[in-house]
Amino acid sequence: MIIKVCGMRDAENIRAVEQTGADWMGFIFYKKSPRYVSQVPDYLPQQMKRVGVFVNSTFREVMDHVNNFGLHAVQFHGNTLPDMCQAFRERGLIVIRALPVVSTFVADTAEYMEKVDYFLFDTPTLKFGGSGRTYDWQLLQRYNGPTPFLLSGGLSPHSVASLQTFSHPYLAGYDLNSGFETAPALKDATVLQSFIKQIK
Repeated sequence: MIIKVCGMRDAENIRAVEQTGADWMGFIFYKKSPRYVSQVPDYLPQQMKRVGVFVNSTFREVMDHVNNFGLHAVQFHGNTLPDMCQAFRERGLIVIRALPVVSTFVADTAEYMEKVDYFLFDTPTLKFGGSGRTYDWQLLQRYNGPTPFLLSGGLSPHSVASLQTFSHPYLAGYDLNSGFETAPALKDATVLQSFIKQIK
């Protein structure tokens, strides 16, 4: 299972989280987010894939961050079109398309098939993620693939038992954020490490 820790910003916290056993680290480039990253931290993870999180960004804006942060993956929220997803995939980046789990979410995946590497299914919110709220994961059973997905939305240390009983043939990993924070963009590395050991 892929473990992605999102919403990172502080260099020392990045170092600590890098030692927890997580695989991917997310940096949010959405200015309205309390976890917005305005500049390159003094330290970037060397042992994890770096994921840039974007909301309605232009191609040039995304490319600038790809280059400045040495991103391995891009995660798109909002109105990003399939062709833009494909353009970044063709440049060798892992492409993740975030979609809220609303009544039409399965139909919403159709135009992105073969243009993205993963979906990220999240709680519906006007904030584009980071709400701390969960949803009924059984709704995901409506999704029949074939693109794998990350489960997101309100995951916390208290989610272990529920996650251990949830299964889906296209589940590829988990996206962790506000449920593991001591403050916006600061994660509790000890709690994260314990959680990851129980889930992986």
